[in-house]
Amino acid sequence: MSDPTPSIADLHRELEASQMRVHGILETAVNAIITISERGIIETVNAAAERIFGYTREEMIGQNVSMLMPTPYREQHDAYLANYRHTGQPKVIGIGREAIGKRKDGSTFPLDLSVGEVKLPTGRIFTGIIRDLTDRRKLEEKILSISEEEQARIGRDIHDDLCQQLAAIGCLTKVVYQRLTASNSPETLQLAEIARLITSANVRAREMSRGLIPVVLDAAGLMAALADLASSTERIFRISCPFRCDLPVEVADNKTATQLYRIAQEAVANAIKHSHAERIELSLELEDGMIVLTIRDNGRGMPEGDVRQGSGLGLLTMNHRARMIGGTLTIMPDPLGGTIVQCHAPDLSPHPSSDS
Repeated sequence: MSDPTPSIADLHRELEASQMRVHGILETAVNAIITISERGIIETVNAAAERIFGYTREEMIGQNVSMLMPTPYREQHDAYLANYRHTGQPKVIGIGREAIGKRKDGSTFPLDLSVGEVKLPTGRIFTGIIRDLTDRRKLEEKILSISEEEQARIGRDIHDDLCQQLAAIGCLTKVVYQRLTASNSPETLQLAEIARLITSANVRAREMSRGLIPVVLDAAGLMAALADLASSTERIFRISCPFRCDLPVEVADNKTATQLYRIAQEAVANAIKHSHAERIELSLELEDGMIVLTIRDNGRGMPEGDVRQGSGLGLLTMNHRARMIGGTLTIMPDPLGGTIVQCHAPDLSPHPSSDS
């Protein structure tokens, strides 16, 4: 009768087969899989990581994982790991998030990152699963581009057609008003009110057309556009809407500026339509290499589920716009009542070097 206890040779064969299965799974995975030490040093990578980042595994293994990140994330990563070692409070471990990666050729791309932690007798390792979102971003950008073009077309039609017709009707009304005034007609007052309403409608139509046509901005134009958005909101909706920008924030990248403006537009519209806010504050500032746009309102706030899940077409659109420019959108309740919408986007403006 044979001994059922497996031999050492059998155990070695099973271990080798198991390692081959794990290796095969990792190497054939579509997503990049990278493991790093608790000090941020890359220990293993799979074939997808080589393909996505453009480095060979020999070039990556033994290096700090920050080599795969652009500024300012590269400089912040080691501090994040150190903070986690000291406090034990994670920010991305166990959850997925969107980030920006940097390839060997220096180009950047959007990615979805999921980080897991494994505790071993020899220490901790972190496993990152990375999905390249470049194709999805291109599709989102195309959809938003089509939306921008359609809004621009409607804006031009309002400006070139409706506004011109209102202006012509206004001129004819004034002519009739002058004739009735000369003849002391009792209908003069009613016609004067009609002329006033036509003029007011023309002003509002022009403001609507300006809001629909994409913002063409110079470096300082976003500040002017947001100031105009604030003043037109006060005029049209009769609510308080101040704009604050303590130090000049110049945004040279027109795509970034336009998307930030659209996010502000959507947030203001949501605050008025859904939260019935009576005061909306807009602010723009630079903070640690990031452009920070904040929209704060004193309305009734958003349901917790909507804030957490980002449900609703407006919220989804704002999220898409933020991701298109490599930014993040945060929506949270204001402790004083109302809602805070905040977008952080990388500052891509060229800055003079310190050597100059």
